[in-house]
Amino acid sequence: MAAIFPFSAIVGQDEMKLALLVAAIDQSVGGVLVFGDRGTGKSTTVRALAQLLPPMPVVSDCRFNCAPGQACTHMPAGASEVAATAPVPVVDLPLGATEDRVVGALDLERALVHGEKAFERGLLARAHRGFLYIDEVNLLEDHLVDLLLDVAASGENVVEREGLSVRHPARFVLVGTGNPEEGELRPQLLDRFGLSVEVRTPEDIKTRIEVVRRRDNFERDPENFTAQFEEDERRLRDHIVAAKSRLAGIPTSDHALERAAQLCMDVGTDGLRGELTLVRAAKALAALEGATEIEDVHLRRVAPMALRHRLRRTPLSSPDSGARVERAVSDLFGGSGERLVI
Repeated sequence: MAAIFPFSAIVGQDEMKLALLVAAIDQSVGGVLVFGDRGTGKSTTVRALAQLLPPMPVVSDCRFNCAPGQACTHMPAGASEVAATAPVPVVDLPLGATEDRVVGALDLERALVHGEKAFERGLLARAHRGFLYIDEVNLLEDHLVDLLLDVAASGENVVEREGLSVRHPARFVLVGTGNPEEGELRPQLLDRFGLSVEVRTPEDIKTRIEVVRRRDNFERDPENFTAQFEEDERRLRDHIVAAKSRLAGIPTSDHALERAAQLCMDVGTDGLRGELTLVRAAKALAALEGATEIEDVHLRRVAPMALRHRLRRTPLSSPDSGARVERAVSDLFGGSGERLVI
């Protein structure tokens, strides 16, 4: 198995790392869209997150990563539910994937060799309770986009083909990366991403030197390089576990709801999904920092990533949606919030 660059060793790109951590703590926030320049660590960061996350509880004989205690119906006949743990799945969806590969199909080997009609899991089944990663998401074929939209809306995948009738859960965090110069993302899919992050090539020489130095050290001796960040990885993993346990105990106050609604009105978001995502992301950030309630500082830090892709477009509106959100945040909250150092 190839070595994976440690998450805590990634230099800069704090907004991207924070968005991925927020989505990992609370999957209901929705997916993460990362757009930006080539060679800025987008794919590296997503893959590093998978290595960082703690194992999740699963039913040992379930093919769909079902959680224990939820009356799993996907175990072999006669099997009893036994709890186990498994790595959080991070599944790649290639641009050239076929529909059968994505949703699943008849297991031809078992059909031809044993005469059995069985379902071969697709990428959506493998990604359940984990992450589905699409590089160059803006180049994804339209028919695959339609499939993702259907599953994202319902939380389950339904396969009716070749004499098969299968229904299984498919709830995952959709993570997409891409370069905006290579094409726009369909509005319907764009709206399904809870958070949107823009990454840029570092412009200060110290950061650029450190990025190159760390990458060079990793490629020359990945085992030794990874060992240097083991303690940082363990500490961050413990923070994620603690944040997940605190999440349910953080209330959604009327003050937080009012602030979120006012901000969305000020920037002119389409629909109400912006408020929902903003509050959920702020709560996840509060849990990550050990806070007992959602504060203004949490709302203002997640506002740009939760709202920049939801703004109503007009011929006279500024193309820099992030700047529009930043101005509205500054007007509503004033001052500047401290940024989380990851």
